[in-house]
Amino acid sequence: MTHDLTLPSGTPTAEGLAERALRDPHRPRFHFTSPGGWLNDPNGLTHWRGVYHLFYQYNPLAAAHDRIHWGHATSTDLVHWTDEPVALVPGTDGPDRDGCWSGVLVDDGGVPTLVYSGRHGDRELPCVARGSADLRYWTKDQSNPVITAPPEGVDITAFRDHCVWREGSGEDAVWRQLIGSGIRGVGGTAFLYESDDLRDWRYVGPLLTGDASQNRGELDWTGTMWECVDLFRLGEDEKAGSTEVLVFSAWDEGTTHHPLYWTGHYQGDTFTPTALNRLDYGGRYFYAPQSTRDEHGRRIMFGWLQEGRTDEANAEAGWCGVMSLPRIVTLGADGRLNQAPVPELRLLRREHLQIPAGPLETAYTRLHTVRGDQLDIETTLHLAPGASARLVLRETPDGAERTVVEVSRAHDGTGTLHLHRETSSLDPTVDNEPRYGELPLEADGRVDLRVLVDHSALEIFANGRPLTARIYPTRPDEAVGVGIGADGDVTLERFDAWQMASAFTDGPRPLWP
Repeated sequence: MTHDLTLPSGTPTAEGLAERALRDPHRPRFHFTSPGGWLNDPNGLTHWRGVYHLFYQYNPLAAAHDRIHWGHATSTDLVHWTDEPVALVPGTDGPDRDGCWSGVLVDDGGVPTLVYSGRHGDRELPCVARGSADLRYWTKDQSNPVITAPPEGVDITAFRDHCVWREGSGEDAVWRQLIGSGIRGVGGTAFLYESDDLRDWRYVGPLLTGDASQNRGELDWTGTMWECVDLFRLGEDEKAGSTEVLVFSAWDEGTTHHPLYWTGHYQGDTFTPTALNRLDYGGRYFYAPQSTRDEHGRRIMFGWLQEGRTDEANAEAGWCGVMSLPRIVTLGADGRLNQAPVPELRLLRREHLQIPAGPLETAYTRLHTVRGDQLDIETTLHLAPGASARLVLRETPDGAERTVVEVSRAHDGTGTLHLHRETSSLDPTVDNEPRYGELPLEADGRVDLRVLVDHSALEIFANGRPLTARIYPTRPDEAVGVGIGADGDVTLERFDAWQMASAFTDGPRPLWP
């Protein structure tokens, strides 16, 4: 995908990017980040011969969205990552001379193959590259672009990003592809194509088209263009499951909005939707997600955590963009998606801290035994009707800076997850808008809350619903306090916290491994 950012005048060059990035107190330590420079969408996500491969949109020359490459990292445990050689570099000429944009990796008869968007001027067209057995070296196809123009006779808003899969079996098997787009004056869409060899593609038609005239300005507005479409099936074995999921990120005229998903039924050349839902309550802070089914049968998803500070601040820091923690996506009993961090993240847990269970009888208590900016917190609460509980994070001793996670239960039994960032930072230039969403509750008002704090990266999971955001305290060394409080009848069943180790070795990582 793309969005419009340019390098500010006077921005430092690539020299020293990794060193500056390492010194930045807002840089996460157990989320994946690029060695330096710019990172956005996860690409080519796959579990290949026992190794997880994460490719991503990457500019190794500056912390700005310009001349995009494909970065590459590998892991055997989804926690510790090794930087690999850059996979794709824009050509000196040809269809991707202005950037190798988002795409996927597929297994073409044992040959790893990338399908990605190449940009030349204002044209974005599908390209193909074949890889070595270890996925470290790639050769672009001489026939690129493999689709030479968007569908004829359709006034589109954009045309990029890919979802590719093999459908059918034996001689009847074909490749199918979705390309994110939008029909001007109508709404976002996913164009469906078909091919026998990944090179010659036949246009089938729109798989599904949204209505941009509905809910404009709302948190579930589907936008004028769908970026990073991802179609997959969820069920007991993902072969006979009853639900297909179509994920997309709503975009409009250069502005990234939020990720959404349709549940429904995919058959033939159409997708019949049953419901539209928000994928992450953080909006653009979990954007352009991509998923894969790993060799253990799990649906693993990553998303891009955008920054909430200025382009100038990013350039000075030498880096920009964070990858989410890997998530397992499952289908809940209510027909919506449940999300949770992969259990492998427990490998990074170190010092274990607890507080006693019982009623939360005070409006606020600072937990002097729990402090830090690299934390994994798990707590279970029971809320009576009309009650709310608050978990305070990254608090300075004087309380001037603090971030608040609130869960509440209305008298009618409905629940809300709310992230308050109004006092997260005293810096007036950073984004501090609150984030919120519906919290599913059972009759006993139970809330299973998981919060992962990693410097400026914050991921919250409440009863399977995620909320992702960024925070930038101006006093990062002091903003390490944690507290808890309640209004109304709230019982604390458990509270466990762990200090989290870094997922990377000390020292700057090479920009060109």
